[in-house]
Amino acid sequence: MSTSLFEKLGGNAAVDAAVDIFYRKVLSDDRINSFFEGVDMDKQAAKQKAFLTMAFGGPHNYTGKDMRAAHAPLVARGLNDSHFDAVAEHLQATLKELNVPAELIAEVMTIAGSTRNDVLCR
Repeated sequence: MSTSLFEKLGGNAAVDAAVDIFYRKVLSDDRINSFFEGVDMDKQAAKQKAFLTMAFGGPHNYTGKDMRAAHAPLVARGLNDSHFDAVAEHLQATLKELNVPAELIAEVMTIAGSTRNDVLCR
């Protein structure tokens, strides 16, 4: 059996560390932080950790809304490609900061990129 991306990245501890660093970057970015005003960031981080774990082939404990339903209110507030790109930029920077190998970063970014149309409700 092949090793999942989740396992290659380092499992729960790696996803937890990445999500925490990622949201610090996102919340300090004036291009996108307004989308998180009023959001319970502990709950948001927990949902993001469960989603990424599932997306990377780890245990499936994600019970949140699907991408379109979760992001539709943000699209109504103007969420667009430039915001998606900013989030992706922070994800990539986070993985580099955690010394994730380039080939695994590429795999993560492909998965992230594949969500663009759902996140932007297209």
